[in-house]
Amino acid sequence: MVENANLKPTAKRYYRKKNDLFSLLMKMKLWPSRSGALHGLKSVEVKGDTAVLTTHCGHSFKVTNSRRSRAARWLRNKNYAEPCRACGVPEWKIEKYGGTVFSRGHGAVLPGQSDVRAGKEAL
Repeated sequence: MVENANLKPTAKRYYRKKNDLFSLLMKMKLWPSRSGALHGLKSVEVKGDTAVLTTHCGHSFKVTNSRRSRAARWLRNKNYAEPCRACGVPEWKIEKYGGTVFSRGHGAVLPGQSDVRAGKEAL
């Protein structure tokens, strides 16, 4: 096997650990199903505390916003068996997802989130 020398390593992306599920879904566009398949999201329609998710393979379902949900934990911990064949999640997206680091101490605050320290400084 000959490896391509022009490939550069995937850059690490740092995010805060306790982000809302909807913020993670809108940023990553990935959904871990209970069967272990990693689906690509076509659309995320937020309606209050619930959202309707539509995958590229045609499934549509309703989820609630939670930081401690199974899906949020599996996204943070990168628990999945394989990407969905019907969704056709590209390899570059899987590599980018693999290079994502969730940290409690530092990282980007995703849109829709408020930084706790910013609220304390305003007082």
